[in-house]
Amino acid sequence: MKQTPEQRAAALLQQMTLDEKIRQVTADMLFDVETDYETRRDPLCGSYRNPGHFMHYQRQTPASPKEVAEKINRDVKLSIDAQPHGIPPLENGEALHSAQWGMGTNFPQPISLASMFDPALVQEVADAIGKEVACVGVRQVFAPVVNVVRDCRWGRTVETFGEDVKVNCDCGSAMVRGFEKNGVIATPKHFADNYSYGGRDSNYSETSERTMRETILPPFKACFDAGAQSVMAAYNGWEGVPCSANRRLLTDILRGEWGFSGFVVSDYCGVEGLHSAHKIASSEAKAAAMALKAGLDVILPFNRFETVKQALALGFLTESELDKNVLRVLSAKFRLGLFDAPFADAQKANEIVRNAEHKALALKAAREAIVLLKNDGLLPLEKKNVRRIGLFGESARLIPIGTNYSGPYQAPWQGSDAPTPLQALKEYCGDSVEVAFFESKDMEQKAPQCDVCLYFTTILEGEGSDRSDLRLPSFTVHRAFDDGGLIVDKAAQSVHEDQQQAIVRLCKANANTAVILMNGAPIDMTAWISQTRAVVEAWYPGEQGARALSEILFGKTNPSGKLPITVPKSVGQLPLFYAHKPTGRGYAYCDDDGLPLFPFGFGLSYTTFSLKDASLALSDFGADVSVTLENTGKRDGAEVVQLYLSSCACAVVRPVKELKAYRRVFLRAGESERITMHLTREDFSYYDEAMVFGLHNGEHTLLLGTSSEDIFETLALKATDGRLEPQEEKQCN
Repeated sequence: MKQTPEQRAAALLQQMTLDEKIRQVTADMLFDVETDYETRRDPLCGSYRNPGHFMHYQRQTPASPKEVAEKINRDVKLSIDAQPHGIPPLENGEALHSAQWGMGTNFPQPISLASMFDPALVQEVADAIGKEVACVGVRQVFAPVVNVVRDCRWGRTVETFGEDVKVNCDCGSAMVRGFEKNGVIATPKHFADNYSYGGRDSNYSETSERTMRETILPPFKACFDAGAQSVMAAYNGWEGVPCSANRRLLTDILRGEWGFSGFVVSDYCGVEGLHSAHKIASSEAKAAAMALKAGLDVILPFNRFETVKQALALGFLTESELDKNVLRVLSAKFRLGLFDAPFADAQKANEIVRNAEHKALALKAAREAIVLLKNDGLLPLEKKNVRRIGLFGESARLIPIGTNYSGPYQAPWQGSDAPTPLQALKEYCGDSVEVAFFESKDMEQKAPQCDVCLYFTTILEGEGSDRSDLRLPSFTVHRAFDDGGLIVDKAAQSVHEDQQQAIVRLCKANANTAVILMNGAPIDMTAWISQTRAVVEAWYPGEQGARALSEILFGKTNPSGKLPITVPKSVGQLPLFYAHKPTGRGYAYCDDDGLPLFPFGFGLSYTTFSLKDASLALSDFGADVSVTLENTGKRDGAEVVQLYLSSCACAVVRPVKELKAYRRVFLRAGESERITMHLTREDFSYYDEAMVFGLHNGEHTLLLGTSSEDIFETLALKATDGRLEPQEEKQCN
């Protein structure tokens, strides 16, 4: 009878020495892979940061996918040959929006992908990334990031899917399916609550059990339900214990409640941090023991063999406890098929990476992700009415991928067919329109000579770049405060002007000015938004994003992206998110009405839409909500119909509204479509006072709209004694 992966792992475990077992929970990452790499590498370690990521460390030209695959295959072979039982290593890396071992297809950043409100397309993107990861031999990725953002000062907002629980669940699980179908282990991160007051990365979490259950944990659970085989523990502490050694999280909830059968990895140096940062362990040996006993299985990224061996020798950890960790790692390797097919087909790598299909997908995603925030008639542009376009701002001459996880270590991502906005606009306009870049010092002279001016903003965001100010930076060389988690080096961004002042100057010099935001988190626009005629939230739309932006500016593509995060007027409003719980009084400050600049789910189009004739059908399984969407304008376009739930008369205080369903629909001008969205009983369920989750009593209003604030139809129902029933009047406002 054929053995299961778990049975094969258990049989192998019985044959292994203690030293072999220790190697399976340790890793080995080396930065310089060009000099004496094989003599410095410990081939017995079980988990490696793939050398492909560091092949560009000192190279002048990028390594080809075939070269990377051959390097990784060599790494794998040396490891198997060195192992007494031929155990293959697990080569890993990042894949937040690109296969980050080199020059893989660079898709829009995760915050951009969330703006599509299109999980099916997110899965297509992850499928492409998974193929580009697997084809060079990388079989585990540290993605997706499913931390729900409730304070956009957090520098890593760009890595996330925004502030909404459902969007994080949908996008996170979609990415997991895309990765795992290609034989790549998905590793959602950072488990569980990765930032704190003021958006400070990795600070101690004061999050309550209720908020953890209602908001923070559901996206992780969705990823595991979708098949994620691993998870990365966060740096921070929760409930008095760092996440890397938090038994409540890693064993009780993850495995006990959810039945997770995969393995847990540390964030880089997170285990050492139990001793050095949190000071909860008296030594690194004690820290390693605490983490492994609590349910963490692999210590990343450096070789900690001697540390774990010392923990065993001192009695901090027993061999039987270690066996549980090793068994989970070996089971994953057998499930992955590494023992049977450990090598990549290097000959096919060049055919797969950045092929025409993947680049077309990058363009498609960028088209859906870009959000039009303001437009008083300036857009779309028409070639027949425009003779010269003036571009200002340094980002006009940069490939719009962002600096965050966008390329190999210490080398910029390169793609000869990936244009900057300046190049893409010239390509799109051809000879019919002059497109020119001007320095801001020449603004007053050059801008009046243009029919339209575009200002491209610049900001550094990502790991190590938390913000205390949401305004655009000025006159600075902005560097991340640390080395970006060891693998993105010290990212830097130069800004040579006061950008806010530059935008105001440009609007005065030429009234036909649009601002193109190149960013990964909300920007304070109050100083200039009233003076510009249009604002486009381009995010970091990826390697083909400049082409998508050109199409949107000229109307070839109708913008359809929606904000996955609330945009505040200023930093003083933070934290600000739409699904807050009601206060006992009001929401406003004495100098502020408390309302956002742009609400969650918002995004303009070049056409108009209407929602009408909503209806509700209840059953034992939940509710079906139907509504007619009509394109009432003169252009074809897509709209995202959004369904929110507002509840009252419940056992506990509920959010003022929560997104429960959405549907992206493309309609020709004048066309209409009847759409139905299904809600399960769980969508109306909540944790009661005793923290028991269920369909408890309450009165509910369903709100249909095109953003969290633009609501067109409402429907009423109630939950009574575990049943959903119609309600005559809408009780919740």
